[in-house]
Amino acid sequence: MNKFTPVQTSLAPAAVGPYSQALVFNTMIFCSGQIGIDPQTNVLVEGIENQTHQVMKNVSAVLTAANSSLNFVLKTTIYLSDMKNYAVVNEIYGSYFSDHRPARATVEVARLPKNALIEIDAIACTH
Repeated sequence: MNKFTPVQTSLAPAAVGPYSQALVFNTMIFCSGQIGIDPQTNVLVEGIENQTHQVMKNVSAVLTAANSSLNFVLKTTIYLSDMKNYAVVNEIYGSYFSDHRPARATVEVARLPKNALIEIDAIACTH
């Protein structure tokens, strides 16, 4: 029988609503969107560069808790509050992946939780 397993780690911001940081189904990991909240302070970091780095750290922490890593990411969606930030986000995002390039969509949205500048969700598989 297939079973969903929720993922919870204190190394990424806690879910603030009725959702999990991620769900594992068989070998697939479905990560909820992460914004640039520092899990140590529970405060949104400032600026697009800092938020992008923090988002990637948060996604990585959730994947680690799910027995995976950025190397096993299959697809991401990047949500930007302003497409003018695309180039800087693209450069920072790319620095977290070596030769591995997941499938990706990037969209501009009207607003993100806590007025974040960026949010990223991911689909990955376990090791």
